[in-house]
Amino acid sequence: MSDTDRLCFDTTKIDKLQELRERGVTLYPYTFERKDTVTGIKERFSGIGHDKSEEEVSTAGRVYVVRQHGKTIFADMGDSDGRLQLYLRKNDLGEEQFDLFRQYVDAGDIIGVVGHVFRTKMGEITIWVDRFELLTKSVCPLPEKFHGLKNVETRYRQRYLDLIMNEESRETFRTRSRIISLLRQFLFEREYLEFETPTLQPIYGGANARPFTTHHNALDQKLYLRIAPELYLKRLVVGGFDRVFEIAKNFRNEDIDTNHNPEFSMVEIYEAYRDYNDMMDLTEEIFSYLAETIHGKPVCSFAGQELDFTRPWRRLSMEEAVREYAGIDINAMSLEELRAFGLERCVEGCESATTRGEYLVLFFEHFGEKQLVQPTFVYDFPVENSPLAKKHRSKEGMTERFELFIAGMEMANGFSELNDPLDQKARLELQDAKRQRGDLEAQMVDYDFINALGYGMPPTGGVGIGIDRLVMLLTGKDSIKEVLLFPQMRTPVSGSNGSEPEQDGGEE
Repeated sequence: MSDTDRLCFDTTKIDKLQELRERGVTLYPYTFERKDTVTGIKERFSGIGHDKSEEEVSTAGRVYVVRQHGKTIFADMGDSDGRLQLYLRKNDLGEEQFDLFRQYVDAGDIIGVVGHVFRTKMGEITIWVDRFELLTKSVCPLPEKFHGLKNVETRYRQRYLDLIMNEESRETFRTRSRIISLLRQFLFEREYLEFETPTLQPIYGGANARPFTTHHNALDQKLYLRIAPELYLKRLVVGGFDRVFEIAKNFRNEDIDTNHNPEFSMVEIYEAYRDYNDMMDLTEEIFSYLAETIHGKPVCSFAGQELDFTRPWRRLSMEEAVREYAGIDINAMSLEELRAFGLERCVEGCESATTRGEYLVLFFEHFGEKQLVQPTFVYDFPVENSPLAKKHRSKEGMTERFELFIAGMEMANGFSELNDPLDQKARLELQDAKRQRGDLEAQMVDYDFINALGYGMPPTGGVGIGIDRLVMLLTGKDSIKEVLLFPQMRTPVSGSNGSEPEQDGGEE
């Protein structure tokens, strides 16, 4: 199937379009003086009776339903705020205008109307239309009015159609916008500065992930889409900005599932003279504030469970988590015993693990992560998998790193940031050696970043929070595709109707 074959154009609608042109009707005009929104009209005329208002209203929106009754027509029109009923009479509009609406205005078209407001006998606030203007003639049919758009793949591939048809989807993305706005407000009030760092980077770093690569023709240089803004934000701390953050688009060449998309959003926050304990406190404050502001209380429902964000949250070390959920003391067993334990319980990756720290992480991920439903900080990670975190002040072989888990998902990752340039050089060179041996997720050595540390970075705490998963929690959506406007999708198979809207069900 060609791309042209996937177009949704309806021949009947195309014919109407041509007929309107032949009649001299101005199609696709440039503007309309919309003075009122649907919500504004409903609020202003909430006490209206059956008599028409003296005040005139002017609004515009998409037609969803047209119901013809001889010399009168009822229609439902909606804008981004909601829907409102229209009432049109032949005696008011005149025969030409009335017939124009009756013959050529369909569900999906966008119109502007001017009229007066009244309440019908059924109690519905309605605009008694004095005149209308066809602003946009749609040539693709909407899904049937009673069943809407329910096909999940079509909703993701054609989000514009999903937003037209489904108020729940519009509300999800209104909430997403509000969450990001509230997050900025929260940080601004605490005197953090927002910055923008490069998306195209000559050296990727800041996380263990496989990057996307590209090429700059003029420079004849290989570049990478950033996997994290971390190393650039830390350069800003070196430069003297004590509180910084960025709401960033990151890109990781990884699998796609209900919790992962190769393009995703996160906020990274850094504050000088703080450590990972302070960042755990800050993360608690952010989540609790957002939950309380969005829901009016510090709880929300997700995947059939009630999540409670009331502070303080549970905190346990990774070693404690493995003791609790795997039933073993990692420090009381030899490497051979740890390997045998992992193989017996089919722990992925344990056949290649060589250190106690590697086993600790594998056992936590296998036994512990999914058990952490209520907000829980897991802290003190082994140095092997934490190349950017400062070594623990009292635990040999560990770092001052934490991750936040809610509903079995990793929600945040934070450190007491490593600011020793010699230690950082050694750890990144170990990462690069792994990369040279074929570890596609290992980090490169960023010598300019190490130079920056060489000029001195104060003690610093940092945390990164996944915005998409945060929105999932606060909107009760169990798939990341539900909170991304345009999630990455596999190209439709030739011969399928992959991008075409499916019409679910028949007329009731």
